[in-house]
Amino acid sequence: MRNIAIVGRPNVGKSALFNRLAGRRISIVHDQPGVTRDRIASVCKLGEAPFEIVDTGGIGGDPDPDFAESTREGAMIAMESADLILFVTDAQEGVAPLDADLAALIRSAATPVLLVVNKVDVEAHESLAAEFSRLGFSRMLPVSAAHGRGIRDLVQAIETILPPPARRDAETPEPAPKLAIIGRPNVGKSSLVNAILGDKRSTVSEIAGTTRDAVDVATVREGRSYILCDTAGIRHRSKHNTSVEVFSVMRSEKTILRADLNVLVIDATTGVTAQDKKIAGLIQEAKKPAVIVLNKWDLVAADGRHDPGLVREFVERVRQKLFFLDFAPVVVLSAKTGDNVRRLFTMVEKVREHSTRRAGTGELNRVIRAAIERQAPATKGNKRFKLLYITQVKDPGPSAIKPPQFVLFVNDPRLLMDSYVNYLCRRIRDKWEYPGLPILLRLRGREGQNADLRET
Repeated sequence: MRNIAIVGRPNVGKSALFNRLAGRRISIVHDQPGVTRDRIASVCKLGEAPFEIVDTGGIGGDPDPDFAESTREGAMIAMESADLILFVTDAQEGVAPLDADLAALIRSAATPVLLVVNKVDVEAHESLAAEFSRLGFSRMLPVSAAHGRGIRDLVQAIETILPPPARRDAETPEPAPKLAIIGRPNVGKSSLVNAILGDKRSTVSEIAGTTRDAVDVATVREGRSYILCDTAGIRHRSKHNTSVEVFSVMRSEKTILRADLNVLVIDATTGVTAQDKKIAGLIQEAKKPAVIVLNKWDLVAADGRHDPGLVREFVERVRQKLFFLDFAPVVVLSAKTGDNVRRLFTMVEKVREHSTRRAGTGELNRVIRAAIERQAPATKGNKRFKLLYITQVKDPGPSAIKPPQFVLFVNDPRLLMDSYVNYLCRRIRDKWEYPGLPILLRLRGREGQNADLRET
């Protein structure tokens, strides 16, 4: 969801504007400067498409010295993660020195800015707005948050500036996701491709290493387009017989990186081997969505039947061996008979659907803060990790299935251990699930210390 930060010096009417856009009284509005200390988020539904608004505490003036630093940090975080900044000023007080200082600070954020001249309560006050043009912003709009004057024009201006909301264009089909069919030799990768396609496009043989190249094949399942990337079996490098096989395996490994989702095929008759674990590790390192296929079920179960107890037993074995890829759902099928192949695409679509979900900023912060209160991170020396704010960000890349990404604004990323990162990611999964998707976390510190962490 598109995000807007409302910023300004104390007592210019930021919270009143926030409440007006939210359509209800959420932020406390008071004449005393510094009433708002924390960032408060809500959704504005006054325009054609909803967008998120974030109210921040007044910057500067030290209305509350004990919280001045944290209030400023909160506003800076909101600006950095926003798609648009509403810089609110007070028409009746005119341009204050602090407004000019804030204008320079806001311009440094490199985010689009709309200057909102508030408290233009009556028509006679409109001439007061002209003075604010000297702040140097090309977009300026007079409003009265208290009386609702100019709010409709403000919403229209916001929608003109904001990037368009994500939507499906009937004339532009969504990109077909690339599904890499990967695994060690002779687990049934090409058989699975043929079962999906309904023909024998890929060569099937009991000789390990039959597929020498990563082959891309377009297909349609139930009205949806996919690109299948059949790959050579990935063997341990010490077992490569020829230079051709070496390059085939290298191309397979590159396919893992370029695919939108990796389908890891495992032979149910042998279970998870050491090489299966290494291939799963490549998926983990690539930070890619994944589904695990337990193939050759017709050789395990009598008459190919899916006995629930037996399925659970085999799936649990896979889970124990591939514990580091626990976000990947497991599909039990038989490529040879075609049994349950349809279930694979049901799962792929579930993963794709969840990749488009966005956690609301307010609820996300409540979930993570509750997790920290329940189990506080360990201290390092005499320092303790502190979370300032968390928000979900968009991946601008072209991938059709994108893992959820979150930015945590913290006091110092070096204070957070990997085990605690995994704990926080589990709490996110408890709330939003994200099946088949790794959760990507990026930590941003106060003094420029940044770290990229992920949970698998």
